[in-house]
Amino acid sequence: MSLRLCGIPSAFAIIKSPVQYLEACIDKRFIRMNERIRAREVRVIDDESGQLGIMPPFEAIKKARERGLDLVEISPTATPPVCKIMDYGKFLYEQEKKERAAKKKQKVITVKEVKFSINVDDHDYETKKNHVLRFLAEGDKVKASLRFRGREMAHRNLGRDMIERLIRDVSEKAVVEFAPRMEGNTMHAILAPKKAEVASKPPRAPAQQQPRP
Repeated sequence: MSLRLCGIPSAFAIIKSPVQYLEACIDKRFIRMNERIRAREVRVIDDESGQLGIMPPFEAIKKARERGLDLVEISPTATPPVCKIMDYGKFLYEQEKKERAAKKKQKVITVKEVKFSINVDDHDYETKKNHVLRFLAEGDKVKASLRFRGREMAHRNLGRDMIERLIRDVSEKAVVEFAPRMEGNTMHAILAPKKAEVASKPPRAPAQQQPRP
């Protein structure tokens, strides 16, 4: 008998893989439970993750109802489909809690734009370059853009030189995600922080004890 459980072949996976793995594969948009389960036979896992064997859905639903729970199809592509006896409302609540917790831990990467011009002086260039380095150190990507106005379009090579100069100057802290390119009358490049350069909070130095008088 061959099963495919979220990319895991073999019936052995049902017994050896944690039931939580199967539950994580549930797509809530297409969930089937209780009388909506259409298979002729299902493999049933009880609410304590024990194997109850293969049986018709109506018999499995009866067992679930005796415990005041639902029969939920957690692996519809298996042969036969795998169902679990559970409190589906509680399951959804726990899944949503996990999703919210995972989102809180995710690092939101934003793209900060720093605008240049072909006639920028050295002082302004250094100021803008330092902005770029600060954004990169904070873990954000940087869009270095340069807009050509009027006759400046005839000197696009100067704009490219400016952006390529920036790329060289920050090369120790950044990787080029998108090389300089034109879009309309604007040239831009996207820089991303090197992984080892993402700022982290430095460890707090241990407090030095003052000698007693």
